[in-house]
Amino acid sequence: MATKERARHWRHRALPDVDLLRARYVAKTFSRHTHEGFVIAAITEGVEAFHHRGTVERAFPGWLALVNPDTPHTGFAGTPAGWAYQVLYPGQETVAGIAAEISTARGATGFAVPVAADPYATRLVVQVHQAAEADNALAADTLLRLTVAHVLRRHGGPLPSRTPAGAGARTARRARDLLAARMAAPPSLEQLAAELDTRPFALLRAFRAAYGMPPHAWLTDARVRRARALLDAGVPPARAATEVGFTDQPHLNRHFTRIIGVPPGAYQRERRDARISRPGGDQETPTAAAPRRNVQDGRPAPA
Repeated sequence: MATKERARHWRHRALPDVDLLRARYVAKTFSRHTHEGFVIAAITEGVEAFHHRGTVERAFPGWLALVNPDTPHTGFAGTPAGWAYQVLYPGQETVAGIAAEISTARGATGFAVPVAADPYATRLVVQVHQAAEADNALAADTLLRLTVAHVLRRHGGPLPSRTPAGAGARTARRARDLLAARMAAPPSLEQLAAELDTRPFALLRAFRAAYGMPPHAWLTDARVRRARALLDAGVPPARAATEVGFTDQPHLNRHFTRIIGVPPGAYQRERRDARISRPGGDQETPTAAAPRRNVQDGRPAPA
């Protein structure tokens, strides 16, 4: 596998609620973070490893890495050669809509496992990317729905409750709300604890239990989320950095790349290009050759 790292994070006009990432990483590490939507990552080369709910998971070629919304996780190479993958980030509304069409189960549906050996789904994910890059809107939308439906049927289950209970959880929720409201000038841990009438270590324990990461890591993740929204709205990266509380654009660049996988400038250019909708997308060589593709008629290749 080639050692050069490269990535493209973008969106196609036919998939307005879905981000796409195609990347090859070697030394790359993703800091602990969450996503507002779902993650369906198809490993095409190498091994990706990631921390997820207290364990280290590994996904191999032909495997999926699956992450539910608001679930803290990391990402790093599981082998010295790194890994290549193609990823779909469907929003919660998209997944819920597909789940409602294919199932009569009540309640929110998500992924029951963090990794799964599923070569068929891996090919489907690759084909979604190929269709989007060929600007085949019908095929991209069709293949996306087939992919999500297959993954939910094969690896889905009820989403665990994301509403912590108890006095500690209430304190953590109030702390989160204060940090979100004062993102550009947050208090110290001691100040935050004093405002909530608790002790710093008690707050730290409660926050970790509720959100899977300490307050400072949650704040960085939240800042990057808000910066993404500003970049999507056309705000220049330097201004977005200061508005969300980073000291300058290099500070934003560092954290944005560790969480999103590409620098904010590249992210914003792809968003702008998606609105212009250039047929064929960019000319970057795909990270892996797909076994077979039927992007012209939107049918998945046989398993």
